[in-house]
Amino acid sequence: MKTLFITFFLLLTNSALVNAQDPHRFDEDMKKFNKITAPEDVVVFTGSSSIRFWDDLAEDCSKMEVINTGFGGSHMSDLLYFIDETVLRFMPSKVYIYEGDNDIASNKRPRQILKTTKKVTKRIITEIPNVQIRYISAKPSPSRWAYKEQYERFNRLLKRYCNKKGQLDFIDVWNPMLTEYGRPKPHIFVEDSLHMNRQGYLIWKDIICRDSE
Repeated sequence: MKTLFITFFLLLTNSALVNAQDPHRFDEDMKKFNKITAPEDVVVFTGSSSIRFWDDLAEDCSKMEVINTGFGGSHMSDLLYFIDETVLRFMPSKVYIYEGDNDIASNKRPRQILKTTKKVTKRIITEIPNVQIRYISAKPSPSRWAYKEQYERFNRLLKRYCNKKGQLDFIDVWNPMLTEYGRPKPHIFVEDSLHMNRQGYLIWKDIICRDSE
């Protein structure tokens, strides 16, 4: 009886993990992206909800022709799975990627995320050899501050990786979003203390969009 219970528990746990990473949860997002017509020399911003909710992206980065293919709740592995729909079909000259935030909060190891990041990079560069890829660091947020050390480790690994590749750049948003005491600035987040308000995105604008100037 005990063996049957353990077997049932393992099956239930595995089922929950599969459902949590079910790519079909993004079907509606992908249908929307498939309707987008890309202009020439387009710049793609993709990743999880911090990109998805950047409503003023086109205005903030007005010197770029931008497409936003952010899909909330995504992990780096989801981006790899949907790389055709979110990036490759647009043949962009630049790609800005924000992933890793949800990965860490789901207890994925930083090196595991980096391994998937390398696969994402390879897929993009193989299809678009002259592309420039900008990886945006994980951001600090009050609601996920318990994962601070894991985020910092992931950011260090990501920065080191980008510094070794000529077509990659690392964009640090972690430090500019901290107070002088080293904590996340509380006034730049909405009520959930995870997603940014307009003040948060203005910090991103100053760091990320100046790249086009």
